[in-house]
Amino acid sequence: MKGERREIRFMLAIIPMIVMIAAMIMTIVKFEGSPHVPLILGTATAAIIAWKAGFTWKEIESGIYEGIRLALPAIVIIIIVGTIIGAWIGGGIVATMVYYGLKIISPSLFLVSITVICAVVALAIGSSWSTMGTIGVAGMGIGVSMGIPAPIVAGAIISGSYFGDKMSPLSDTTNLASGIAGADLFDHIKHMFYTTIPALVVALVVYGVMGMSYKGSSINNENIDTIMNELQNSFVISPWLLLVPLIVIILVAKKVPALPALAVGVLLGCLSHIFVQGGSIGDAVNALHDGFTILSENELMMELFNRGGIDSMMYTISLTIVAMMFGGVLEKTGMLRAIVQQILRLAKTAKSLIVTTIVSAFFTNVAAAEQYISVMLPGRMYKEAYEEKNLHPKNLSRAVEDGGTVTSVFVPWNTCGVFILATLNVHPFEYGPYAILNYIGPVIAITMALFGFKIAYKNEADSLPSQVTTIGK
Repeated sequence: MKGERREIRFMLAIIPMIVMIAAMIMTIVKFEGSPHVPLILGTATAAIIAWKAGFTWKEIESGIYEGIRLALPAIVIIIIVGTIIGAWIGGGIVATMVYYGLKIISPSLFLVSITVICAVVALAIGSSWSTMGTIGVAGMGIGVSMGIPAPIVAGAIISGSYFGDKMSPLSDTTNLASGIAGADLFDHIKHMFYTTIPALVVALVVYGVMGMSYKGSSINNENIDTIMNELQNSFVISPWLLLVPLIVIILVAKKVPALPALAVGVLLGCLSHIFVQGGSIGDAVNALHDGFTILSENELMMELFNRGGIDSMMYTISLTIVAMMFGGVLEKTGMLRAIVQQILRLAKTAKSLIVTTIVSAFFTNVAAAEQYISVMLPGRMYKEAYEEKNLHPKNLSRAVEDGGTVTSVFVPWNTCGVFILATLNVHPFEYGPYAILNYIGPVIAITMALFGFKIAYKNEADSLPSQVTTIGK
């Protein structure tokens, strides 16, 4: 379009957001569709407004490509995560972790046990949904048979599953948060220790106290025994296989970058598949792309272990690309800046900026009805503001996880809330009070931000005052 380019003001800049959110609610809630099309519709709306404001199509197209380019590091990690899940399942590593995890179930500490088991499984496979859809389903049956109300059991399962998902280097949301914010994956995970570990401790203490009310109840071991027998029949279970995740952890501790460390995990998983489980080289290679496949009469076994591979990550990758197209146009044309400037009027300091990010991520969950969007959009919107305040990008990645990833379960029309209702047969309003980690985590994060505790700066010397104050307390 010819003519002089003019600045896009807030009232125009917010139109693509309104269109996207309205389309998102209609598509996901009413039609049960995916969030891809609403994001494309929002991108098209933003492009039209930008064109009318004087931007050329070449400039708009450049914004789209720049947005996608920024997501490439996260996409690479997501791809290798798909391969490591396929390799670890095929190598019997996940089966071994599940087997030994199930053995710790105790009638008197059921709520604590199921939380820990779900945390371990989700940490191993990087997926809260798969954990809830397998171990969670079995846990619901066992817990209810012990006389524990279904909402309480569901809350414990959700807390454990989201802890493992959030802290796992195999999790798509964990990789997306670190990639979009520009933080190293393992720096991001380490920084989440300060908010997520205390939240888990609080949850376990509460579940321990609640669980004492059911002490002495009999437990039906049939479901667990069936799964454990199936695991032994389908895989070679050996504690030696636990060395594989241990080696990856050691590599991370030795400051090995994420890609090489995870690549070693993939290699060890493939070797375990061939030499421990007795699979062929072709089976091991195919598991890296197509995922592992197991035939079993046990439906839970098939749901848990028929997954992984690069192909399973295509949905997340395509959603990442589409979301970054939307963000790229908003940023290139100045719309993002116009929106952020209005919001940043409430965030004058580093403390208030982090709190604003956490709250924004939660409301994105409510408005956009999609967990991924609650991580992606705030991550892109506030990145420049964090840089201007000399804040380390791991502050941003942690804030979007604390406000976005875990709070998605409380929104009935969010994809996570819908999934849990369908899987565990408990409504979000019923299990909400008992999903303790999912709301204590954001509360701890906001409290820490307000007191200036564990706010990391690019120049570490800038954070010394808050650290000294904290030690003094």
